[in-house]
Amino acid sequence: MSSLANDLKTLEEDLVADPIRISAYHDLPFAIFRYDPENEFELRNRLRLLVFGLDQNHGKQVHFVSLAKLVWKVISEQEGIDSLLKVENTRGFKAGQDHVNSLLSSPHFRPISEEVIKCLDGFDPCKDIVFLVRAGGFAPVIYRPSVLLDELHQRTMVPIIFFYPGGAKGSTDLCFYNLPGFGGVGAYNYRVKVYGAKE
Repeated sequence: MSSLANDLKTLEEDLVADPIRISAYHDLPFAIFRYDPENEFELRNRLRLLVFGLDQNHGKQVHFVSLAKLVWKVISEQEGIDSLLKVENTRGFKAGQDHVNSLLSSPHFRPISEEVIKCLDGFDPCKDIVFLVRAGGFAPVIYRPSVLLDELHQRTMVPIIFFYPGGAKGSTDLCFYNLPGFGGVGAYNYRVKVYGAKE
Protein backbone atom coordinates (compact mmCIF):
# COMPACT_ATOMS: atom_id res chain seq x y z
CA MET A 1 0.00 0.00 0.00
CA SER A 2 1.36 3.45 -0.91
CA SER A 3 2.18 6.01 1.76
CA LEU A 4 -0.69 8.16 0.44
CA ALA A 5 -3.11 5.26 0.87
CA ASN A 6 -1.75 4.53 4.35
CA ASP A 7 -2.10 8.17 5.41
CA LEU A 8 -5.69 8.28 4.11
CA LYS A 9 -6.49 5.08 6.00
CA THR A 10 -5.19 6.65 9.21
CA LEU A 11 -7.26 9.78 8.52
CA GLU A 12 -10.38 7.68 7.95
CA GLU A 13 -9.86 5.82 11.24
CA ASP A 14 -9.49 9.12 13.10
CA LEU A 15 -12.55 10.68 11.44
CA VAL A 16 -14.85 7.80 12.43
CA ALA A 17 -13.47 7.43 15.97
CA ASP A 18 -15.73 8.45 18.85
CA PRO A 19 -14.70 11.04 19.79
CA ILE A 20 -13.06 12.17 16.57
CA ARG A 21 -9.23 11.98 16.82
CA ILE A 22 -8.00 14.61 14.35
CA SER A 23 -6.97 17.13 17.01
CA ALA A 24 -5.66 17.29 20.56
CA TYR A 25 -7.59 20.53 21.14
CA HIS A 26 -11.32 20.39 21.80
CA ASP A 27 -11.88 23.84 20.28
CA LEU A 28 -9.74 23.25 17.20
CA PRO A 29 -11.30 20.42 15.15
CA PHE A 30 -8.89 20.90 12.24
CA ALA A 31 -6.09 18.85 10.71
CA ILE A 32 -3.72 19.12 7.78
CA PHE A 33 -3.26 16.31 5.29
CA ARG A 34 0.10 16.85 3.59
CA TYR A 35 0.71 15.16 0.25
CA ASP A 36 3.26 15.46 -2.53
CA PRO A 37 2.03 17.92 -5.19
CA GLU A 38 2.69 15.39 -7.97
CA ASN A 39 0.09 13.10 -6.34
CA GLU A 40 -2.74 15.62 -6.82
CA PHE A 41 -4.81 13.51 -9.22
CA GLU A 42 -4.23 10.26 -7.32
CA LEU A 43 -5.36 12.04 -4.17
CA ARG A 44 -8.55 13.27 -5.84
CA ASN A 45 -9.42 9.74 -6.94
CA ARG A 46 -8.72 8.28 -3.51
CA LEU A 47 -10.73 11.03 -1.80
CA ARG A 48 -13.82 10.08 -3.79
CA LEU A 49 -13.54 6.52 -2.46
CA LEU A 50 -12.90 7.76 1.08
CA VAL A 51 -15.95 10.03 0.98
CA PHE A 52 -18.14 7.20 -0.31
CA GLY A 53 -17.01 4.95 2.54
CA LEU A 54 -17.51 7.63 5.19
CA ASP A 55 -21.06 8.19 3.94
CA GLN A 56 -22.15 4.61 3.36
CA ASN A 57 -20.43 2.98 6.33
CA HIS A 58 -20.43 5.71 8.97
CA GLY A 59 -23.14 8.23 8.06
CA LYS A 60 -20.64 11.08 7.69
CA GLN A 61 -21.40 13.80 5.15
CA VAL A 62 -18.23 15.14 3.56
CA HIS A 63 -18.34 18.50 1.79
CA PHE A 64 -15.57 19.62 -0.56
CA VAL A 65 -14.69 23.31 -0.45
CA SER A 66 -12.41 24.37 -3.29
CA LEU A 67 -10.08 27.14 -2.15
CA ALA A 68 -9.17 27.88 -5.78
CA LYS A 69 -12.83 28.48 -6.64
CA LEU A 70 -13.25 30.74 -3.63
CA VAL A 71 -10.17 32.78 -4.58
CA TRP A 72 -11.46 33.34 -8.13
CA LYS A 73 -14.95 34.08 -6.77
CA VAL A 74 -13.55 36.82 -4.52
CA ILE A 75 -11.47 38.29 -7.37
CA SER A 76 -14.39 38.23 -9.80
CA GLU A 77 -16.99 39.65 -7.43
CA GLN A 78 -14.80 42.17 -5.62
CA GLU A 79 -12.87 44.05 -8.30
CA GLY A 80 -12.93 41.80 -11.33
CA ILE A 81 -10.28 39.92 -13.23
CA ASP A 82 -9.60 42.91 -15.50
CA SER A 83 -8.57 44.97 -12.47
CA LEU A 84 -6.15 42.24 -11.38
CA LEU A 85 -4.67 42.02 -14.88
CA LYS A 86 -4.20 45.77 -14.95
CA VAL A 87 -2.30 45.69 -11.64
CA GLU A 88 -0.07 42.85 -12.83
CA ASN A 89 0.58 44.41 -16.24
CA THR A 90 1.45 47.84 -14.87
CA ARG A 91 3.25 46.93 -11.63
CA GLY A 92 4.40 43.32 -12.06
CA PHE A 93 3.61 39.81 -10.86
CA LYS A 94 4.46 40.43 -7.19
CA ALA A 95 2.12 43.42 -7.09
CA GLY A 96 -0.60 41.22 -8.56
CA GLN A 97 -0.05 38.64 -5.82
CA ASP A 98 -0.07 41.34 -3.15
CA HIS A 99 -3.31 42.70 -4.60
CA VAL A 100 -5.01 39.30 -4.35
CA ASN A 101 -3.64 38.84 -0.82
CA SER A 102 -5.30 42.14 0.15
CA LEU A 103 -8.61 40.98 -1.29
CA LEU A 104 -8.37 37.71 0.67
CA SER A 105 -7.13 39.09 3.97
CA SER A 106 -8.34 42.66 4.49
CA PRO A 107 -11.63 43.18 6.36
CA HIS A 108 -12.33 45.96 3.84
CA PHE A 109 -12.64 43.37 1.06
CA ARG A 110 -13.60 39.66 1.21
CA PRO A 111 -11.48 37.70 3.73
CA ILE A 112 -11.12 34.10 2.59
CA SER A 113 -11.91 32.90 6.12
CA GLU A 114 -15.34 34.56 5.83
CA GLU A 115 -15.94 32.83 2.51
CA VAL A 116 -15.10 29.45 4.04
CA ILE A 117 -17.36 30.12 7.04
CA LYS A 118 -20.24 30.90 4.66
CA CYS A 119 -19.74 27.48 3.07
CA LEU A 120 -20.23 25.83 6.49
CA ASP A 121 -23.62 27.41 7.16
CA GLY A 122 -26.05 24.82 8.50
CA PHE A 123 -23.47 22.06 8.93
CA ASP A 124 -23.71 19.73 11.93
CA PRO A 125 -20.35 19.10 13.65
CA CYS A 126 -21.55 15.64 14.65
CA LYS A 127 -22.05 14.38 11.11
CA ASP A 128 -20.61 16.90 8.64
CA ILE A 129 -16.93 17.07 7.66
CA VAL A 130 -15.27 19.62 5.39
CA PHE A 131 -12.37 18.84 3.07
CA LEU A 132 -10.56 22.03 2.02
CA VAL A 133 -9.07 21.17 -1.38
CA ARG A 134 -7.47 22.87 -4.40
CA ALA A 135 -5.09 24.90 -2.26
CA GLY A 136 -3.23 25.80 -5.45
CA GLY A 137 -5.39 28.92 -5.43
CA PHE A 138 -2.98 30.25 -2.78
CA ALA A 139 0.18 29.58 -4.82
CA PRO A 140 2.81 30.62 -5.28
CA VAL A 141 2.75 33.00 -2.30
CA ILE A 142 -0.69 34.61 -2.46
CA TYR A 143 -1.88 33.50 0.98
CA ARG A 144 -0.45 31.38 3.81
CA PRO A 145 -2.54 28.30 4.64
CA SER A 146 -1.64 28.62 8.34
CA VAL A 147 -3.32 32.04 8.43
CA LEU A 148 -6.60 30.55 7.22
CA LEU A 149 -6.63 27.88 9.93
CA ASP A 150 -5.78 30.48 12.57
CA GLU A 151 -8.68 32.65 11.40
CA LEU A 152 -11.12 29.73 11.50
CA HIS A 153 -10.13 28.92 15.09
CA GLN A 154 -13.07 29.23 17.53
CA ARG A 155 -15.45 30.14 14.70
CA THR A 156 -16.67 26.64 13.89
CA MET A 157 -16.67 23.19 15.44
CA VAL A 158 -17.22 21.44 12.09
CA PRO A 159 -14.25 19.10 11.52
CA ILE A 160 -12.03 20.48 8.74
CA ILE A 161 -9.21 18.74 6.90
CA PHE A 162 -6.93 21.04 4.91
CA PHE A 163 -5.35 19.11 2.02
CA TYR A 164 -1.87 20.65 1.81
CA PRO A 165 0.27 20.06 -1.30
CA GLY A 166 3.90 20.35 -0.34
CA GLY A 167 6.94 18.88 1.26
CA ALA A 168 7.75 18.07 4.85
CA LYS A 169 10.96 17.87 6.80
CA GLY A 170 10.19 15.69 9.78
CA SER A 171 6.94 16.60 11.49
CA THR A 172 7.80 20.23 12.20
CA ASP A 173 8.39 21.93 8.86
CA LEU A 174 6.01 22.13 5.91
CA CYS A 175 6.80 23.79 2.59
CA PHE A 176 3.83 24.79 0.44
CA TYR A 177 4.22 23.30 -3.05
CA ASN A 178 7.94 22.91 -2.24
CA LEU A 179 8.34 26.56 -3.24
CA PRO A 180 11.14 28.80 -1.98
CA GLY A 181 9.80 31.35 0.45
CA PHE A 182 6.98 29.13 1.66
CA GLY A 183 9.00 26.95 4.01
CA GLY A 184 9.87 27.42 7.62
CA VAL A 185 6.25 27.48 8.76
CA GLY A 186 6.61 24.55 11.14
CA ALA A 187 3.67 22.34 11.95
CA TYR A 188 3.86 23.58 15.52
CA ASN A 189 2.68 26.95 14.20
CA TYR A 190 -0.46 25.31 12.86
CA ARG A 191 -1.21 23.75 16.27
CA VAL A 192 -2.99 20.92 14.49
CA LYS A 193 -2.25 17.33 13.62
CA VAL A 194 -0.44 16.85 10.32
CA TYR A 195 -1.05 13.65 8.38
CA GLY A 196 1.64 12.68 5.88
CA ALA A 197 4.52 14.33 7.76
CA LYS A 198 7.11 11.88 9.00
CA GLU A 199 8.18 11.84 12.61
